[in-house]
Amino acid sequence: MRADDLGHAYDGPPVAERVVSLVPSITEAIATDRREALVGATDWCTHPADLDVPRVRGTKNPDLAAVRALAPDLVIANREENRELDVRRLRDAGVPVWVTDIETVPQALASLTRLYEVALGWPLPTWLAEADRCWNGPLPVTRGRVAVPIWRDPWMVVGPRTYANDLLRRLGWENAFAGHEERYPKVELRDLDRADIDLVLLPDEPYVFTETDGPEAFAIAPTRLVSGRLLTWYGPAMVEAHEVLGG
Repeated sequence: MRADDLGHAYDGPPVAERVVSLVPSITEAIATDRREALVGATDWCTHPADLDVPRVRGTKNPDLAAVRALAPDLVIANREENRELDVRRLRDAGVPVWVTDIETVPQALASLTRLYEVALGWPLPTWLAEADRCWNGPLPVTRGRVAVPIWRDPWMVVGPRTYANDLLRRLGWENAFAGHEERYPKVELRDLDRADIDLVLLPDEPYVFTETDGPEAFAIAPTRLVSGRLLTWYGPAMVEAHEVLGG
């Protein structure tokens, strides 16, 4: 039986020819490998930059009527990024949906492999083999402790059981909030700006930290602006993330 990452039986065609992606990172993957098969994506699907396909609103509020009108033979969703209610409504309307569930780098590699082999029915892409080579080596020596805010007012950070947390660990960084109970805990600025944190990484998504919005709040911990895509997107970005953030 073909089943997605959550064990839900999948009844789509053996080879997908019309795909709607509700997951920005997977949209980039599909567009990289077989752009003509991608018939719809969300407003948040910003890569590749020249992607020109119909948009179906956001990841949390997709226009389901617009999705159905595109007549996809496969819709790709993600457990964290998309609502179970929307997935259920699409399935009730007879639309095949494949849901990924990714919280670690190895899960990303395994999930993407199954997506291509089982749901899409496409050959495995070269970038996936390269990502597997990059990320399956031994863990490096610890470089220090980091914190990764994803929002301000209130401040929120990357916590445990997240792809970004595991990616940082595999780059040699200890997440200062890895032991928190919540995956994306709310914190006070004083919890971030302290001497025992060696670096605060300020990504450009979901909150857009910039040179004038973010670094000025910190008097103790050094900061570094980074690409949110490299921290949180699985797909072709995994190769770039290893090259850029691993240096």
